[in-house]
Amino acid sequence: MIIGTTFAVLALLGLSGFFSGSETALTAASRARMHQLESNGDRRAALVNRLISDREGLIGSILLGNNLVNILASAMATSMFIGLFGSSGVAIATAVMTLLVLIFAEVLPKTYAISHADQMAMRVARPIGWLVAVCRRFVIAIQWVVNLTLRLLRVRRPVDEVTAEDDIRGTIDLHHSEEGLDAKNRHRLVGALDLKDMTVEEVMIHRKNIVMIDVEQPAEKIVRKALGSPHTRLPLYRGDQEEIVGVLHVKDLLRAVVAQGGLTTGLDILEICRDPWFIPETTRAEDQLDLFLKQRSHFALVVDEYGTLQGLVTLEDILEEIVGDIRDEHDVVVEGVKVESDGSVLVDGWVTIRDLNRATGWSLPDEEAVTVAGLVIHEAQTIPESGQRFAFHGHRFDIIRRARNQITGLKVMPVPEDIGES
Repeated sequence: MIIGTTFAVLALLGLSGFFSGSETALTAASRARMHQLESNGDRRAALVNRLISDREGLIGSILLGNNLVNILASAMATSMFIGLFGSSGVAIATAVMTLLVLIFAEVLPKTYAISHADQMAMRVARPIGWLVAVCRRFVIAIQWVVNLTLRLLRVRRPVDEVTAEDDIRGTIDLHHSEEGLDAKNRHRLVGALDLKDMTVEEVMIHRKNIVMIDVEQPAEKIVRKALGSPHTRLPLYRGDQEEIVGVLHVKDLLRAVVAQGGLTTGLDILEICRDPWFIPETTRAEDQLDLFLKQRSHFALVVDEYGTLQGLVTLEDILEEIVGDIRDEHDVVVEGVKVESDGSVLVDGWVTIRDLNRATGWSLPDEEAVTVAGLVIHEAQTIPESGQRFAFHGHRFDIIRRARNQITGLKVMPVPEDIGES
């Protein structure tokens, strides 16, 4: 009798461990991995996905089975120990069963399940699927009682506001923090997600750095300047640089020159150039990428709400936000960021905060300003003078150069955030 009860209790503890480990494995299994395996024809992964899709039914069935075997095992053990030790058997049974359940029915199976979640989830999917099918009506009844109780207590069930994008970002950051993903690949993955939150103003080339050509110059001079530029597309203006009349493509220019036997005499630049494409600075980078691909164009001029030229943006500028800096043999390296040996960074004022963060691994905010100079002006609420120093967002900003009302050079260094302005 005692031996039979002991074996029954041990068997029930084994079932309890199975239920506990299965619950952990199925809830911790990678849905992305299971989806991939199901797409490859794995039936066990398909069953795991079906179980996970009804999370309430899954958890309810496992808890029902787990509590049933735990209570039955405890009742049988208590009866056995009372028969052996009398009234003190209740205390002994409680201590023994608590220890056994904690170690062999909870901690041990859950520890194993956490370490081998995907493999174990696929192994237990079929028997757990049978359990869910058997317990379905009981679980529905239990859920109805739970929901009714919550309504009577006026407790609202929380709405899951975590989006697929948040889930992906969290996964990327987790693997990066665990050194499973290097910074370069993290920037590429996050950069693709960030496009929808960025405007062309954040990725454009500022008007101060645009190479333009005066269309009223002699054709020979225009040809020389175009061929001497590292860019293939150049805005043309007449008189005032705000008056953009077209965009000159170097290939179109060369075809026209070749058609005239290599001569530039009588070359009509305006007939060669293409119509300019103006876009508002508030255009989302993701939308502009779609427009570039749809219209098979790589170049657009950015204007503000008053129609004033602010800069230009190319397909390459947007792609660089995903894959990083793209350079070819004709590109000119812009010395906008220079890291010093003491950990400080010399930055030109026009450098964007995003580019500085990428170059240094910092996390300076770019919600209120696009450039480093703009960030300093926003935080200082004034246009600083050369020699002034500010500290915010965990960094110290020394103003090195200022031209008129523009900050043209800064020295930035990480410092504790409790250091104030000096």
